[in-house]
Amino acid sequence: MVDQALCAKDVVKEYKLPGGSALGILQGVSISVYKGEIVVIVGASGAGKSTLLHILGLLDKPTSGEIFYNGVNLSKLSQKDQAERRNRIFGFVFQSYHLLPDFTSLENVLMPVFIARSFGNKDLSKKEYTDKAKALLDQAGLGGRVNHRPDQLSGGEKQRVAIARALINDPEVLLCDEPTGNLDSKTGQEIQELIWDINERVNQTVIIVTHDSLIERNAQRAIHIADGKIVN
Repeated sequence: MVDQALCAKDVVKEYKLPGGSALGILQGVSISVYKGEIVVIVGASGAGKSTLLHILGLLDKPTSGEIFYNGVNLSKLSQKDQAERRNRIFGFVFQSYHLLPDFTSLENVLMPVFIARSFGNKDLSKKEYTDKAKALLDQAGLGGRVNHRPDQLSGGEKQRVAIARALINDPEVLLCDEPTGNLDSKTGQEIQELIWDINERVNQTVIIVTHDSLIERNAQRAIHIADGKIVN
């Protein structure tokens, strides 16, 4: 692993409170993640883990500090360019799945494609993307659930759909926020194994915020946060 994929430099995040005071969430955090790594970010609730992940993925803006990807300062880009990079570089998996309830598994997986096309990315035809989405669902063990809506799926199945959705645009970095947080231990282990399999098959860079001790033990590297600071 020699190629630096993603870097946060001196990231500070504060929220303004009534009366003019500020609530500090991140206090000068700097980290680097390298291509092909599985890195976990761990710490107590309120330590700033999810906030850092969201800033890394351009879902949130730091109060100060910068985010670099392969040497490019993403923080200096316009909102439009950041949105395009976010959709192209990152795939997101959340604890609560964030599936659209009225759409099938297949349609949920295809949603990032529609967004990408709004930025002019038309690499594949609709049929090719549909075939790709079906293949991703099949690889996730959901070949028989393509036309099921979220209310017809178990928690583990919903998370598998969410992972397939995160991969549809071939992201260079997979960002996972408590991907096993809503699952029982057996299903959580299955989701972890799926993520690890993706990493091995395509050298996928993965960053995971988690409280799951099994994920922490199996990751290549753990970054510990306490009170908005890196402590390891």
